[in-house]
Amino acid sequence: MGVKKFNPVTPGQRFKIVNDFDTLTASRPEKSLVVTKKRSGGRNNTGKMTMRYIGGGHRKKLRLIDFKRDKHGIEGVVKTVEYDPNRTANIALVFYKDGEKRYIIAPNGIQVGQKITSGEKATPEIGNALFLKDIPLGTLIHNIEMRPGQGGKLARSAGSYAQLAARDGRYATLKMPSGETRTILTACMATIGTVSNSDHDKESHGKAGRVRWMGRRPRVRGVAMNPVDHPMGGGEGRASGGHPRSRKGLYAKGYKTRKKKNLSNKYIIERRKK
Repeated sequence: MGVKKFNPVTPGQRFKIVNDFDTLTASRPEKSLVVTKKRSGGRNNTGKMTMRYIGGGHRKKLRLIDFKRDKHGIEGVVKTVEYDPNRTANIALVFYKDGEKRYIIAPNGIQVGQKITSGEKATPEIGNALFLKDIPLGTLIHNIEMRPGQGGKLARSAGSYAQLAARDGRYATLKMPSGETRTILTACMATIGTVSNSDHDKESHGKAGRVRWMGRRPRVRGVAMNPVDHPMGGGEGRASGGHPRSRKGLYAKGYKTRKKKNLSNKYIIERRKK
């Protein structure tokens, strides 16, 4: 797993850095686990633009990912490691002994032919999914549930992971990728290891056109707009615009938007660093 640079034979290739895909073993997805993905272009059901700067982009197909890992006690074999255009991490195709096929988020270091399991009897090895009550303290984990049976919600992007720091009764203390320390029920499941494609943050598109291929249209700065369009717009000459804020007038830097009476506040031991 790594990245590759290009000789600057064109202006777009001068700053282009892309994934070398050396860990991938298949180029076409499993047909039974693929569905079509409809693009909205940022429009709602009446055709009105409700999200700006969305549109165009290459056609994608959605891979159905198993975030729940609920095939307890049934052994599976990793057949391929594949690219998924809908996420930063790679995915792995698993063939289970009962004949079912599923995609999972590929952990770093997973190999084709490797056997994986989930449930109470699974061992704490890379790719296996266990309950937090059965995972040794200090283990790096990903694809973590927030509620039992909900499916993994936390630490699913490329290179991310959380660390199981402690256990106390029904709750486990986790150090999250953001630096936040919070508690989660030990009845929740998580997968052992870190997420694959950890060099994703080193990639560079190199040109504006490649960003358009991904469905992102040019983003206009607030200070470049008129006063009717943005709180930071208008002014004579190149006015700075005052305090950075959103289109609705909320401060964009340093202003806390989290509700003080949020029910999940009691599960957060330490907030993330700024």
